[in-house]
Amino acid sequence: MDTEAEGLSTSEGASASSPSATEAAASIAQRAAMGPVLARMDSLTEGGYLVSVVTGDRRGAGTDANVWMRIHDTDGRKSPIITLNHTFKNDHERGETSSFCVRPILNFGAVAKVEVWRDSFGFGHAWFIDRIEVQDQMTGELYVFPFHRWLPANVHFFVTMYDCVLPHDDPNQRQRRDELQRKRKLYRYKAWIPEGPTQSYRLPEDEQFSHEYKWDILSMKARMMVETKLIKIKVTHWQSMDDLRRVYKYSLGEPRCLDHWNEDRWFGLQRVQGVNPYLITLCKAIPEKFGVEEYMVKPFLDGMSLDEALENNKIFITDIPLVEGVPLMTGETLWGSMALFFLNKRNDLMPIAIQLRQQKSLDNPVFLPSDPPYTWIAAKMYYNNSDSSYHQSCSHLGFTHLLMEGVTVCTHRNLSPSHPLFKLMAPHFLFLIAINSRGISKLISPGGWVDKTLAVGVNGMFEIIRRGLDVWRLDVHGNPEKDIESRGVLSPEVLPWYPYRDDAIRINAAIRNYVAKIVNYYYDTPEKLENDYELHQWRDELVKERHLTGVGIKGVPGEEHGKFTNVEQVIDTVTAIIQQCSVGHAAANFQQYEEYAFPPNYPAFLYNGPPKDKRAWTQDDIVSILPSRQVTLDSMIITKLLSSKGTNSLGDFEVQYMYEPFAVRAADEFRAELKLISEDIKKRNSCKDLPYPYLDPEIVPNSISI
Repeated sequence: MDTEAEGLSTSEGASASSPSATEAAASIAQRAAMGPVLARMDSLTEGGYLVSVVTGDRRGAGTDANVWMRIHDTDGRKSPIITLNHTFKNDHERGETSSFCVRPILNFGAVAKVEVWRDSFGFGHAWFIDRIEVQDQMTGELYVFPFHRWLPANVHFFVTMYDCVLPHDDPNQRQRRDELQRKRKLYRYKAWIPEGPTQSYRLPEDEQFSHEYKWDILSMKARMMVETKLIKIKVTHWQSMDDLRRVYKYSLGEPRCLDHWNEDRWFGLQRVQGVNPYLITLCKAIPEKFGVEEYMVKPFLDGMSLDEALENNKIFITDIPLVEGVPLMTGETLWGSMALFFLNKRNDLMPIAIQLRQQKSLDNPVFLPSDPPYTWIAAKMYYNNSDSSYHQSCSHLGFTHLLMEGVTVCTHRNLSPSHPLFKLMAPHFLFLIAINSRGISKLISPGGWVDKTLAVGVNGMFEIIRRGLDVWRLDVHGNPEKDIESRGVLSPEVLPWYPYRDDAIRINAAIRNYVAKIVNYYYDTPEKLENDYELHQWRDELVKERHLTGVGIKGVPGEEHGKFTNVEQVIDTVTAIIQQCSVGHAAANFQQYEEYAFPPNYPAFLYNGPPKDKRAWTQDDIVSILPSRQVTLDSMIITKLLSSKGTNSLGDFEVQYMYEPFAVRAADEFRAELKLISEDIKKRNSCKDLPYPYLDPEIVPNSISI
């Protein structure tokens, strides 16, 4: 029997000893005081009800307590007390279903709600209920009562059919308010990064990994190190490029970049289907700070002049000013690089110019494909080092893991578990706080993986995150279509091959269709939206500045300092949150091994600062700036772990929160739409030499759980 602390139900921990004789006597006396108890039957030959009680799959979810319930009908009648314990049997074990046969109840109508309570008998009396099902054996009617809650001791808890109701319509107002008050004490804000994103003050019991899902980054890393022969490496630095390449044949597998990393076409593909596909922008004019001249790039423009190429939408740019000047572990400062690309006649995005720092100067040259081969390769590597610093800090950690942790805390604090929008979003918060607390925190601890393998280290990463939060907007960056449109690359006629765009927009549209069905169903009148005080309080904390104990998200639809004024604003907000927890994280996370495992391809760490002249580099020069063998090993192992899928595919929810028939149909339609998208992506990828499978809905998980 589980003996974990009780979580929401009480602040006391589980007793370490067996129940005393005094406790047992008190339990017997309590039963006697209840009066008549409805007898159970050994079978259902006489009709009656089958009561199925599903205990949740949470740490400490099972209980040794005595449990009782009543059934209430639609006319206000209630059954006698029903004992939910079998003699000489361990009921209500974690993840299991306990069933009870109940005699017919005279003159009883359709079931409307259940009333459940327990005592504190036993050393493992905490109890997390997933749901209770009551089936009328005469009519076959099934009544479902989702709980998804810890049941406090000696508290009568009422749950209505489907338990999906707006606050002003909830018949159990006091119970709802009291529950939210308890949750606000458990889910509190804290900025663990100074001036950084709002996170959870601690890891609540309710957010622990389930019995089935255990993800310990340190133990997994240790197991993987045992499995790889790299652990036997004694020499510190790589001797040659061949020396480095040999590693992948005997360890964790060859990343596909091995045969393409130094190709210009591959460098262009990294902008549209890499781990950081959020920067590529249509260029209408060369920025003043970018020292590109016509004569430099004309040889690479398929016979066009630079002005003609700009006018014909053939020039694209990436620019990373946000990372410029961030301190590095080496004592230098990071370079905010820029790159210019030309869309050639084959519709390949080809790099034609790279400037490694923001302001043009004599010691900040523009590198070109016509430069000495290894000099050009070095320029691409240093650009990618700048790009990867932004990716790990903002695109991956800051804008998904950390920002969405604040949203998760805000949701628990302000939306009742009975709220339809809580149930809609909850599958996408699964294990998020846990993975940040148990896993990511180890990676970003002082002297941890980030300090060892990323040029920016922890302090530089935190600075980039702080800068990124100042510009991130939910209504733009949380909406792939709006973000891509703002960069001028929404149309396939402008940029034909941009698979991140094509897949992200389609999945986001499917998410929005699903969200819209649910929101419009529950807010079918303007008054319901206006009267939803939980929803408005939720929005208020989402936008409230971080130093005022809010999440501080910019661009949340609605009045600037007020409420949602229409359902479209609610739909857009919830869609963006679900998108960021699923598509946003998947795009930035699941090909990390493919990109980072071979350091020359997408280096997170390079020795020495970027070149200040265009002298001819050699292959030995390239090898000399690569991270050491041990750093490479650590990068390979951690990115391999991070690239593994943690939870179910999008739409295949680990926990079913919504049981109302309309909501169940909407979820089925959502999954059907995702299946069509998956089939189309597989068909497209089947004829590509370098496919992009990472936003196939079968690969995209529901939540940020790894």
